[in-house]
Amino acid sequence: MFMKIGITGGIGSGKTFICQLFKAMAVPVYNADDEAKELMNTDLRIKARLIAEFGEETYKDGKLDRAFLAEQIFSDKAKLELVNGIVHPVVIQAAKDWAEQQKSRYSLKEAALLFESGSYKDLDYTILVTAPLPIRVKRVMERDAVTEEQVMERINKQLSDEEKLKLADFVIINDGTTPLLPQVWTLHQKFLK
Repeated sequence: MFMKIGITGGIGSGKTFICQLFKAMAVPVYNADDEAKELMNTDLRIKARLIAEFGEETYKDGKLDRAFLAEQIFSDKAKLELVNGIVHPVVIQAAKDWAEQQKSRYSLKEAALLFESGSYKDLDYTILVTAPLPIRVKRVMERDAVTEEQVMERINKQLSDEEKLKLADFVIINDGTTPLLPQVWTLHQKFLK
């Protein structure tokens, strides 16, 4: 039986690194965030709707002007929800199509907004990657060369780990001291059965 499993975690939790560990065990991983970026540049429905809502300047030379769009939605929750309403359904369908083509016992869908987008409802199980807030902030500051305030702004736009824990089936602790491989291996064996 083929299973579709979602994996998520707040920014800086290390979910992408955890996915690399699963990939090393030949588990196919769909990165919804990367796919969303790609589809915003290539899917004609998304492009047409974004241009209709935000104007021709949303795209430069056929490519999404991320800075322009971010500026439009940055402090306007309604506009952010509008963009998510345009992009998420297309990405969710693309993920379903991708999952149907996989030949392994299970696949992973990595998505930062797995619970927020509602796409977790189409999955068999969900994994939440957690890490203490100070570690997450430090990781993002180093990775993205941003300030602590900028990181906290991003974190505050996502559901809290407490809220995500209520929806998650499994948890991987990525606190820098709890060994990761045994946690990933245990879940891998569980999903193979």
